Amino acid sequence: MTSLRDLYETGGQSPWIDNLKRSWLTGGYLGRLIESGVRGLTSNPTIMAKAIEEGSDYDDQFAESFGRHRNALDAYWDLVITDVEGALTQFGPLHRESGRRDGFVSIEVAPSLARDTAGTIEAARKLHERIARENLLVKIPASEEGIPAIRQMIAEGHSINVTLIFSIERYEEVMEAYLSGLEEFIGNGGDPSTVASVASFFVSRVDTETDRRLSALAESEPDSPRAVAARSLRGKTAVAQARLAYERFQRSVQSERWSRLEAAGARVQRPLWASTSTKNPDYPDLLYVETLIGPDTVNTMPEGTIDAFLDHGHVARTIDDFDHAREVLDQLAEVGVDLDDVAATLEQEGITAFEKSFDEVNERLENKAAQLDQH
Repeated sequence: MTSLRDLYETGGQSPWIDNLKRSWLTGGYLGRLIESGVRGLTSNPTIMAKAIEEGSDYDDQFAESFGRHRNALDAYWDLVITDVEGALTQFGPLHRESGRRDGFVSIEVAPSLARDTAGTIEAARKLHERIARENLLVKIPASEEGIPAIRQMIAEGHSINVTLIFSIERYEEVMEAYLSGLEEFIGNGGDPSTVASVASFFVSRVDTETDRRLSALAESEPDSPRAVAARSLRGKTAVAQARLAYERFQRSVQSERWSRLEAAGARVQRPLWASTSTKNPDYPDLLYVETLIGPDTVNTMPEGTIDAFLDHGHVARTIDDFDHAREVLDQLAEVGVDLDDVAATLEQEGITAFEKSFDEVNERLENKAAQLDQH
């Protein structure tokens, strides 16, 4: 049976878990995950909304917090931050043992700020001040407005998980924000070894949207060579794009610019593969795990994907097939799929989905607050 430790020790990839709920902290499950080889944790507004809405784990704290704040949104942040702080504590020993390479836990700024640079900067700064832990990563979306916020946070010496990346071009902007932010931080006398970052590609969603477009092309002219090509490309875009992003990462860390930063103590901003559960049941359940294994990467997986990997996963370095990846993207262009438009669509959908989850949980908490006031 494959272990998560194999993924790290042989494949050079850190397996993280993409979920968090109160019962994991109180029941010991998170500790068991860490013992099994999980090396970090990510969450997002949708995950936190689901955790809060399930059962009664948060009811007592919500009642106490709302009683103090008289505001459901402030109480929501109390609930989320309590979970994050609990996870940070449990991952603390691993963070120290790994030389501060792993053991990170992420918390995301409010999704309504995705198009607000100044608001994102203020929110990210406040989260780092409120949760003053060295293994905290604040998540900032890689929207056009998020890029300068990412750079500013790095320049201030804050650790950031850059999220919602859907294109190689935007990833290059993310890398530039990290490098230039580090240069400014060092120039102001900062110690770059205290700064950590990951750049999170949402992998499976790329195939979901690209496959939808490929299927529409194939159906519009079913017997044409273009339709045949379109059908043959389904399920290939996400892995190809992630591999080429890794190629860009390698070029970056082999540059003279990075050598200067590394000599000053800087750490690489690792590519992180997120959204790695397989959405299409016709595809292998480990499509976005086994194909993207390589050094200096992270894969944050939901529980089901971790279970599948433990049951029948195979560890081998698979990320380096760059020539085939370029062929896939060239063929996509030939059949008429615009990956820039795919990325723009997915970015907006991702932001909207997180906003919806955030608004829905806040509405439910408002209703709970109204019930508390009635008693």
